[in-house]
Amino acid sequence: MNRKAICTCLLALLLAGCAAGISPDAKGLVTYAGAFGSLQAEPERFAGETVLLGGRILEVTPSAAATELIVLELPLDWQDRPKERDNSQGRFIVQAAEFLDPALYKTGALLTVVGTIDGSESRTIGGFNYRYPRLVPSEIKLWPAAPADTSPAFHFGVGVGTWF
Repeated sequence: MNRKAICTCLLALLLAGCAAGISPDAKGLVTYAGAFGSLQAEPERFAGETVLLGGRILEVTPSAAATELIVLELPLDWQDRPKERDNSQGRFIVQAAEFLDPALYKTGALLTVVGTIDGSESRTIGGFNYRYPRLVPSEIKLWPAAPADTSPAFHFGVGVGTWF
């Protein structure tokens, strides 16, 4: 095998490791890949379906028996990471049967989850009655915070820039 092929293989493995998100096994469980808006409108219709969703954690409620996460749904990118600047179609509840440490699963953190729809719950948000699809997770990927954008606000050319 020549040197170029070896370098290409090593680069591909390195990039695959950096892009690790939800496992292929968990992705293989997904039975509903439609719009979140449809899922939220009629969660009972999708009970028992396995979905791949992502978003930003809004609330974390741990207890002795389980941990509940309320998540603001966000569209996913090609790595299944939630897109931070896109519009949301709603909220959903992740009902984990184990303890998820609130020091790790912080409010504002991004996550991707594969889970089975287990009905819905109605709660109020500022006096408005809101129906949350509820899911039981098979796998959760908690994403690290995105690095701060260190590129200059104004760029003169290759390697030369400044902030204003």
